[in-house]
Amino acid sequence: MIFSTLEHILTHISFSTVSVVITLHLITLLVNEIGGLYNSFEKGMIVTFLCITGLLVTRWIYWKHFPLSDLYESLIFLSWSFYIIHMIPYFKKQKNNLSAITAPSAIFTQGFATSGLLTEMHQSAILVPALQSHWLMMHVSMMVLGYAALLGGSLLSVALIIITFQKDIIRIFDKRKQFLNESFFFGEIQYRNKKDNILQSATLFSFRNYYRSQLIEQLDYWSYRVISLGFIFLTIGILSGAVWANEAWGSYWNWDPKETWAFITWTVFAIYLHTRTNKNIQGANSAIVAFIGFLIIWICYFGVNLLGIGLHSYGSFTLTLN
Repeated sequence: MIFSTLEHILTHISFSTVSVVITLHLITLLVNEIGGLYNSFEKGMIVTFLCITGLLVTRWIYWKHFPLSDLYESLIFLSWSFYIIHMIPYFKKQKNNLSAITAPSAIFTQGFATSGLLTEMHQSAILVPALQSHWLMMHVSMMVLGYAALLGGSLLSVALIIITFQKDIIRIFDKRKQFLNESFFFGEIQYRNKKDNILQSATLFSFRNYYRSQLIEQLDYWSYRVISLGFIFLTIGILSGAVWANEAWGSYWNWDPKETWAFITWTVFAIYLHTRTNKNIQGANSAIVAFIGFLIIWICYFGVNLLGIGLHSYGSFTLTLN
């Protein structure tokens, strides 16, 4: 009874805090000059992280198994993983582009898990015999950590694609504007205005182009490293799952829907890492591969659970609307 009450308290505190954090995050995105809001936002993230940690520990103690037995617990752990990735730059006193991706990911994942849509899965149950193994912690934790890192890195790649194509569109628009001016305006006034403003326009364009290029380089740098980390976690998770499957079902690989999509996910990100070795197809080209991987991860994580079939059907769920 005490553990159940504590779990409800931590759930409500974390959901209330995350609602405030979402508001602060939106304000910090619009108003960068207010440093106090950013500090309050980070403190709110820390409070929410501690509440989620307490929630996971409480369920672990109360149900006597690692809290990764169903979709609700895996969503909470996924959100906790996002918070871990987010906290690393914060404690290093570095404010980089990674937090712009990990913070909303952690907030919305945890908000969805505790919003009441998965109320039937909030109450854990006794593990089925196949899950009563020490491999549960090793396999599922590595998979979820891998999902978190791959999703975060893929979102950074999506941001890179948007900025790159936005840059190309602006360049095309500027060329068309220049062509129209040269074709239809020959007056002395337009010529003098163009002559007076050409230095200012060139300086402004160079300034914007420089910082846009720096941002693209940072996004490419962090996406590659975060995806590489997630790929390692995913590989360890698949290998440990194969060993566990051999112990539980007598076969290392059964081509279960979850296993198949996990293998497809691993293959796509292996292709991404391979493209990174070729300098001619780095940048936006490799980011497109990461974007495809982003979609496949959600198919593997949510799509298979919606079907509720196969050997990994323990995490299937139905949404409950009040």
